[in-house]
Amino acid sequence: MLLKLLIISALLVGLALAGMAITIILKPNGRFPDTHVGHNKEMRKRGITCAQNTDTGCSPVDSAGCCGCAMNHE
Repeated sequence: MLLKLLIISALLVGLALAGMAITIILKPNGRFPDTHVGHNKEMRKRGITCAQNTDTGCSPVDSAGCCGCAMNHE
């Protein structure tokens, strides 16, 4: 009974993956859509950026500096 369930589950997952891949395979470009926030044109229009590129506020132009990087400009 368990083996039958595993086989059916594997077949269903395989069919789902094949169904999702068909649209990518049959497209003229055949590329997977870019989902990275930094490369998405609509996200950039709204001012949403990648968390990896976010400035944490610790920069040499700050007059007070920050305790995290020990940049104290006095």
